[in-house]
Amino acid sequence: MKIVVIGGSGLIGRHLTAGLSRQGHEAIAASPSSGVNALTGEGLAGVLVGADIVVDVSNSPSFDDAAVLDFFERSGRNLLAAEREAGVKHHVALSIVGTDRLKGNGYFRAKVVQERLVKASGIPFTIVRATQFFEFVATIAEGSVDGARLVVPDADFQPIAAADVAAALADVALAPPRNGTIEIAGPDRLPFRDVVARWIAAIGDRREVRIDKAARYFGAELETGSLVPEHAEAARLGPTRFESWLAAA
Repeated sequence: MKIVVIGGSGLIGRHLTAGLSRQGHEAIAASPSSGVNALTGEGLAGVLVGADIVVDVSNSPSFDDAAVLDFFERSGRNLLAAEREAGVKHHVALSIVGTDRLKGNGYFRAKVVQERLVKASGIPFTIVRATQFFEFVATIAEGSVDGARLVVPDADFQPIAAADVAAALADVALAPPRNGTIEIAGPDRLPFRDVVARWIAAIGDRREVRIDKAARYFGAELETGSLVPEHAEAARLGPTRFESWLAAA
């Protein structure tokens, strides 16, 4: 089966194409470095010839509100139009848990627009909303720096390993389209503070991590459950625990 991974040179894309290839599929890593640019449309028609499935794990090179919205809207329109022309049978999009609950964050707003395009495309689809990746906890921690300490929101966190995200995407891609959304997360639901504190302790950082109910998450106000699956009982949980990942990192 030919499966095209848009954003295949990135963190999730590399894991995903390797996993699909091990299962015997023709997994194509498509990205600007391979001559395929969904934002401009360059290379899309060629790479999609004979494709059965497309998995979109692409990401905006800029997190500026206007730029990220332009990226997901324009690349989404280009990609979905090319898929319709090629007769793709299943479109899988990687999104984020909580996108429609964090209107104060421009990146999340842009992902909502991307999801709407997918739903309206007429192509059979599955949207996979994932929680934050273990691999991004360092960035999240640095985004919480306030002088000599780190200040984080009073919320829960349920991060997941990138390899587990890729494994879930592979399973979803090879299954029939759901024409709906599923959520994936790590196995442990923890206070935001605990995750950040464990990360900085693991790298030998002795700064204090403090909770502040007014603290923002990249510009967005959080409630306790903003970043964890909305339907916990139905969410797919990755097997890798944060402590195990920290020990191996």
